[in-house]
Amino acid sequence: MTSEEARHLKRENIRSLTMCGHVGFENLPDQLVNRSIQQGFCFNILCVGETGIGKSTLIDTLFNTNFEDHESSHFYPHVRLKAQTYELQESNVRLKLTIVNTVGFGDQINKKESYQPIVDYIDAQFEAYLQEELKIKRSLFNYHDSRIHVCLYFISPTGHSLKTLDLLTMKSLDSKVNIIPVIAKADAISKTELQKFKIKLMSELVSNGVQIYQFPTDDETVAKINASMNGHLPFAVVGSMDEVKVGNKMVKARQYPWGIVQVENENHCDFVKLREMLICTNMEDLREQTHSRHYELYRRCKLEEMGFTDVGPESKPLRILQKLFSLQETYEAKRHEFYGELHRKEEEMKQMFVQRVKEKEAILKEAEREAKAKFDHLTRVHQEERMKLEEKRRLLEEEIISFSKKKATSEIYQNQTFMAMGSNLKKDKDRKNSNFM
Repeated sequence: MTSEEARHLKRENIRSLTMCGHVGFENLPDQLVNRSIQQGFCFNILCVGETGIGKSTLIDTLFNTNFEDHESSHFYPHVRLKAQTYELQESNVRLKLTIVNTVGFGDQINKKESYQPIVDYIDAQFEAYLQEELKIKRSLFNYHDSRIHVCLYFISPTGHSLKTLDLLTMKSLDSKVNIIPVIAKADAISKTELQKFKIKLMSELVSNGVQIYQFPTDDETVAKINASMNGHLPFAVVGSMDEVKVGNKMVKARQYPWGIVQVENENHCDFVKLREMLICTNMEDLREQTHSRHYELYRRCKLEEMGFTDVGPESKPLRILQKLFSLQETYEAKRHEFYGELHRKEEEMKQMFVQRVKEKEAILKEAEREAKAKFDHLTRVHQEERMKLEEKRRLLEEEIISFSKKKATSEIYQNQTFMAMGSNLKKDKDRKNSNFM
């Protein structure tokens, strides 16, 4: 007997009794409402779309306030997610609203990894909640739940078809978050083109297996309107905080030379439908779907990776101690696997280090041989040059000695010549004197 069959059998054994008078637990819903109002609510919206498509303007219009979000540049090298949390209050209901904007989405030349940061962010919020759940001492009552409850996916009003990036992104997100596609700046195309564009988009989403959020029809109080609104998806919206005078009243609208597009006029766009479905009617269902469907899927996969299981080898339900024992075994196995992998990588790194040291030694030895050969060559050249200089010096010294000898000989010859010439002059003088006398 499976655990599901056992629970079903227990339900069948429960008896229904009639009370004889007033008890008071009929006030339990009122107690729950009062406690919820006192605690407040949280709601997290993820806005995915290209820069400048009107994400911030639509959020401002939806909540009828100015969130003062600065304009983003088109020149970011990577997609990054910017989360901002606000405290809102309507009557006596407090709402902690977190708006997560995708900055730089679709602006890169290579759009291959544009959606991965979004997937990583959603998983990170699931992981943070799971870690809080697994703590021994938990504080989920005061925990700020940052899990994304709805993704408003903004589609450009091209009038043709979905871009490849849009399909890839929605396909990656549909199992992690409730997706509501919206056609932004719907006043850019005509009503006929808009209706054809809606049909084309839904056809492409179905043919590519993209699961978007469907408004629930199991609650009789909202089944009719939700079923009707499911047929209007994706919503064609226009956002604006500017007020224009139409007749005797001021309305939110966008004014053009050819006319006025009223934001809250259902004949002009689907803004009112989106606001009613997102905030007024299905906000709690979006929160519940996030917890019971998307988070549970993430939690189950993570716990299975960690080694948790609900049944043993014989398909019998495991008690908590058995689960902990199973977890201990898994921990030990993974610990052994981790240390084995660590040892293997350490050996690889040692071998790589030895190999690199050998390569470096070979390079250094080769450089040393080249340096020695160059030194020997320069030494030989130096010796040859020195010997040439010594030879030139010897020859020069010999030339100097030869020149000195020639100089001395020349000086002796000149002296002899001068002496001979002097004696001859003296003889001539004596001869002349004797003749005169």
